[in-house]
Amino acid sequence: MVDFDAVRAVPSAGLLTPDNAMMLFVDHQPQMFFGAGSADRAGVVNATVGLAKAARVFDVPVVLSTVAAESFSGPLLPQLREVFPEQAIVDRTSMNAWEDEALVEAVKATGRTKIVLSGLWTEVCLVMPALSALAQGYEVYVVADASAGVTPAAHEHAMRRMTAAGAVPVTWLQVLLELQRDWARTETYAATTQVVKEHGGAYGLGLVYAHAMVDPHAAG
Repeated sequence: MVDFDAVRAVPSAGLLTPDNAMMLFVDHQPQMFFGAGSADRAGVVNATVGLAKAARVFDVPVVLSTVAAESFSGPLLPQLREVFPEQAIVDRTSMNAWEDEALVEAVKATGRTKIVLSGLWTEVCLVMPALSALAQGYEVYVVADASAGVTPAAHEHAMRRMTAAGAVPVTWLQVLLELQRDWARTETYAATTQVVKEHGGAYGLGLVYAHAMVDPHAAG
């Protein structure tokens, strides 16, 4: 039931903002990509880098994590590393990132309660920290297209399991535009549209056309 007297033009507290969110990237590594069969790998890389650039544009705190980087899974995805060349990486032995003390402390240090989570594989290294963080009171937003499972079914069922537990499924572009939210925010307008041009597919090409042929200040 709507209390019309209480209705105001204000955003929901459930929306992601640069001030309430942090991003956790888990195991975007070569060995993990080899086994990822639920989606086009190039598309997952594109979404992951687009998401990372969204964090950079809005100065959202980031935690990068790998598993057994030197002994099995290989280094962090180079394209992701390029976005955060100086960022420390938490390497783990545990499949469940939330059982690694250094990682949990890094997340806590951001002071944020909304975790934007992505990683490989969805059914293992994503679902376990998602459920663990939810159980401790965090809000978890799982970036479906910046993540992948061994099979489409594995990815789908893991997404369903996390959603049933209270996680919110999102996409990388959704996160970017939710952080921007108003095209009148000129301080991040150019950087946001640049990320869309680089990683937004047909939408990005549309912006390239609009800015070149119609109006350089055309909204997204």
